[in-house]
Amino acid sequence: MKDLHRTWLTIDTDDLRHVPSNQGHPTRSNPNNKLPDISERFRAGIKGLRKWLDNHDLSVTLFVIADQCDSEEFVQMIAGLCSNFGERITIGCHGLHHRSWSAWPEDSEGFSEDLSASVSILERHFPAHFRRWFRAPAGYMASWMIPVLLEQNFIVDTSINPSWLVNRKYAKGESWKTVHSNVMKTPLIERPWKTRFTLPTCGPAQHIPGLRWNARRAWRTLAKPLQSNEIELIENPEVRLDTVYWHILDHARKNGSWVPPLKVQ
Repeated sequence: MKDLHRTWLTIDTDDLRHVPSNQGHPTRSNPNNKLPDISERFRAGIKGLRKWLDNHDLSVTLFVIADQCDSEEFVQMIAGLCSNFGERITIGCHGLHHRSWSAWPEDSEGFSEDLSASVSILERHFPAHFRRWFRAPAGYMASWMIPVLLEQNFIVDTSINPSWLVNRKYAKGESWKTVHSNVMKTPLIERPWKTRFTLPTCGPAQHIPGLRWNARRAWRTLAKPLQSNEIELIENPEVRLDTVYWHILDHARKNGSWVPPLKVQ
């Protein structure tokens, strides 16, 4: 197992109303309450994602924001993916409202309540596909969040971007290295995101000038993606795993023709 090398493909379900510039962050957010529960761009992204999934047999994990399930249309969208693609789809937790917990003062009780509510919602709607895998809303985790995840019986975290470029986004006195070191002292399995030359390659890095060339090169040389019969390897710390992520909204780019720059298409 120690010599086994795979890639974990993950997709975040954030809609336009969830981005930190709109809500969830103490300094970056300027809320626009007129944004719909489901944007047209998100609907286009779902169509693009389905088209991409139809063209291969790779497995993906969707990190879902639980409050999206207040919309029956959203539930039907995700349930449709689960029905059509079966064991190829797993679902993890991306928080209840996409609150960037690490950017606010420590609130273990509030975070615990958020996790408990999220798990209840995701287990109810997607019982056969949900796993206790966590990605921090807005992408960053503080060390105080780790024991709460363990108390809520989470097995895997995938919130760490091991790049110096994002250290300023961590809480005062912390960096990705301090958070990673604290995770490694616990039973929680950490799956950091893929970097290249210590630069980010996931999410927005795929589209930011100055980062995207490096990011796309990194993705084109990834190890073989996990197959549906290998999905449990995510919970095996002995398995070497590269983790990449993008957003459903990305599939709305280029008039719905955007696909992740993976070697296997």
